[in-house]
Amino acid sequence: MGMPIAVRLEKKRVLLEWLRYQAAVTEREIRDLDAQDAEEKRRREVARCELAWVVSVPRTLDGHPVLHRGNGGLRARYGAGELVDLDGVMGAFEEYPDLEMCDVCAPWGSLGLDKPADRPARATEVELP
Repeated sequence: MGMPIAVRLEKKRVLLEWLRYQAAVTEREIRDLDAQDAEEKRRREVARCELAWVVSVPRTLDGHPVLHRGNGGLRARYGAGELVDLDGVMGAFEEYPDLEMCDVCAPWGSLGLDKPADRPARATEVELP
């Protein structure tokens, strides 16, 4: 003969409670993993920006393009262009002889160059390593 209905009902209720607990634990683990994944992606993006540069277009008609560090605050503020690597920087120096380096984010340091004189550095005055 089988178990009484009351015992089977109690077992099902205990099982349901355990399943709800397991579901809550799993949902919390998923939230934690999602947060870790988002943080990892953010860190990779920060690292990518720190190892790159950006050439911004002139902000005035008589202005010059400006080289920024990829993680510089002016890049976000002024909507500068795409991130470029060292080859891209050398190409920008060739393409824009009047390219200046940003005085705020100081890209010359990340390029291994000495700080330019009191005026903005021009591409024609820079020798990349």
